[in-house]
Amino acid sequence: MSLCFNLAEVIVSSKVNVSDYKLVAAANSAIMDTVGVTLLGAHSSATNAVLKAIETKSDGGGTLVFGRKLRTNALDAAMINGTASHALDFDDCNNTMGGHPTVPILAGLLANAETRGATGAEFVSAYAIGVETICAMAKVLNFHHYEKGWHPTTTLGIFGAVAANSRLQSLDAEKTATALAIATSMASGIKANFGTFTKPYHVGQCNRNGLLAVRMAEAGLTASPDAFESEQGFFEVYNGHGNYMAERLLENWGDPFEIVDPGIAVKIHPCCGSTHPAVDAAIALKREHKLELSDIELVESWTHPRRFKHTNRPVVHTGFDGKFSVQYVVARALQNGKISLSDFNNESVNQPEIKNFLSTKIKAKSHPKAKSTDKNIYFAELFITTKDGRKLTLFVDAPVGRDKDHPLPENALINKFYDCCQGALQKGSEVELAAMFHHLHEIPSINQISEFIENASIE
Repeated sequence: MSLCFNLAEVIVSSKVNVSDYKLVAAANSAIMDTVGVTLLGAHSSATNAVLKAIETKSDGGGTLVFGRKLRTNALDAAMINGTASHALDFDDCNNTMGGHPTVPILAGLLANAETRGATGAEFVSAYAIGVETICAMAKVLNFHHYEKGWHPTTTLGIFGAVAANSRLQSLDAEKTATALAIATSMASGIKANFGTFTKPYHVGQCNRNGLLAVRMAEAGLTASPDAFESEQGFFEVYNGHGNYMAERLLENWGDPFEIVDPGIAVKIHPCCGSTHPAVDAAIALKREHKLELSDIELVESWTHPRRFKHTNRPVVHTGFDGKFSVQYVVARALQNGKISLSDFNNESVNQPEIKNFLSTKIKAKSHPKAKSTDKNIYFAELFITTKDGRKLTLFVDAPVGRDKDHPLPENALINKFYDCCQGALQKGSEVELAAMFHHLHEIPSINQISEFIENASIE
């Protein structure tokens, strides 16, 4: 049998126990967090550009476009909501995949679930299978795939989108395998576009294409059964000979599910996750030593080379570019003791004090002791020399919220969700919506979520 079929068989047959508290709590929390950042990103410049470009029109009884009193066809909604979910780079991460596990799945899966009137239990089960599939692909291809310049959130995420939607539609293994094979010709996204609105568009396109691949397979479109392992297949073309391990595809599948261990990493800073350990170090040193920018002579930031390569931006051109500059976010953390959404507009990145600090006071580089074989690549070490001669240093082995050993502060997740809903939903409705997500696996129809959001929307 082909690898597409082998993967399809476990997608179709795997049991997801929606009575397992750890699994459903992890899934419900991740889905809630992603809906929150989608509402927050619904009116972003990236989302508005996609909405304008595809000339979306309301068709009355279609699928909800978040943050608007607008319903449209499922494929357009998947693209728009998918872009919105990643527009602020505030969505969750996963250590196995080296990217964002929920956003490549959720918008398309919500659109599909609305169309089909799926139950909450069906939705949670499909989501868990989707994340597991992304991580299965990552075990085969990463981290060469990541370092080569692909954006794994979407190049690998599309297979999670296919898996989740195939599962929701109860496709058999043959049709699911075909959908996976179709998706090999639809996977896209390069890291050169980080720091621009095309990065969140990657996610919008991924959601649309994942759902479309499933619909195409169901409608009878054919694809090569060996689209993964062929000499000119996905593994060879995207990674190259000798740079992948196909035998790892089903390694430890569902034992436990990835959403349980290593789990879903929740962001508390609205910027690239690769910058977060350095941000955490800067915040801690500022608070401990009561630092002001004017006290500092020099800052040196060392992060893992895999994390540093796409965040080494000593000169920041736009607010969105600032989300991917370790130099800029460290400077902001030292200035304010936190990172806020307001830090990422064009006016903020051109603030004279910050521009001067970036050009004269901060240096960043790959950590000299880091190796490509390191299992932990989410660390940072910060060195600060003050004008009065103090030498301050702090090593952070992983950012807050990254894994079970670095948990979020109490109530951080729910408070983040409430904050994300401000300006998008009527005041007070965020509490009721959060309660719905807490019991997502028990609701009779996912349409209850979309209808509530639509009715509570301010616009």
